[in-house]
Amino acid sequence: MNAPRVLVTGAGGYLGSQVVAALVQPNGEDRTEQVVAHDIRPPAVRLPGVEYAVADIRSTEIADLIATHRIDTVVHLASIVTPGRGSRRKFEYDVDVNGTRNVLQACVRHGVRRIIVSSSGAAYGYHADNPAWLTEDMPVRGNEVFAYSHHKRLVEEMLADYRLWNPGLQQVVLRIGTILGPGVRNQITDLFEKPRLLAIAGSDSPFVFIWDQDVVAIIVRAVHGGPAGIFNVAGDGALTIHEIAARLGKRCLVLPAWLLKGALAVLKPLGLTQYGPEQLDFLRYRPVLLNTRLKTVFGYTPRYTSSEVLDLYRTARAAEAGRSAVR
Repeated sequence: MNAPRVLVTGAGGYLGSQVVAALVQPNGEDRTEQVVAHDIRPPAVRLPGVEYAVADIRSTEIADLIATHRIDTVVHLASIVTPGRGSRRKFEYDVDVNGTRNVLQACVRHGVRRIIVSSSGAAYGYHADNPAWLTEDMPVRGNEVFAYSHHKRLVEEMLADYRLWNPGLQQVVLRIGTILGPGVRNQITDLFEKPRLLAIAGSDSPFVFIWDQDVVAIIVRAVHGGPAGIFNVAGDGALTIHEIAARLGKRCLVLPAWLLKGALAVLKPLGLTQYGPEQLDFLRYRPVLLNTRLKTVFGYTPRYTSSEVLDLYRTARAAEAGRSAVR
């Protein structure tokens, strides 16, 4: 196979910047002929060997980039994971769903061979009847009330249509669990940074984790010819919210669901929490991803289990706190 010509959308994000850096690093026979890094904002740092492009994911410029640079592989990471203050659902939908549609249309129009999409375990949805372990053949039921989950579901439904009508475009769909790494900041890590971890009475709220460098390595493997298909991306095993609290040296604040829902309904409008009552099930019914297919079909075994990832995260945070204290 010829060295791929790769476009990475969302290349300025935490994950995207690491993927771009990994793609231009010499790695045996796995090399890229060109890497185009796309984002809505100019890059803070420019790497040698990378072509940088500033464009809106929803614009015709995406198709122009693919055509101009003769892109044959797209790594589609652009999405809104943690909305900023004042963000609106319509805008998030436009970026997540219409932006992905724009990318897919451009891929088909210009003969892109493969697209790697960062989906999420959230696509399965947060439901009381979720099985203990979710596998890739189970339906995606992302909750409409939770924008990120619903948008991932809609994107996956769109991808399923494209697999049916455009089989020439190979897809690698990665349903990623909770990513942890030294610099990760998101809604989950915000929960872990609280003095006490929020827990809901009667729910274990299990989490699966994946180390950021494992995700990068999986994406790089997908670029360089790993099997197409849908894959859960998570380390082995899961940890309950109580186990996580114990590992972090903290205790849980356990509240009944009805009380927490009422409290969030009051606190969110006052700007005292980023969580609203609609996200109660996000805390209560965590999708737990089984990674068997990732290991046996895709051929990648994560270097760290969920338990080990949390320990790495805890160590990195402690080191960061130590450096801050010295300053």
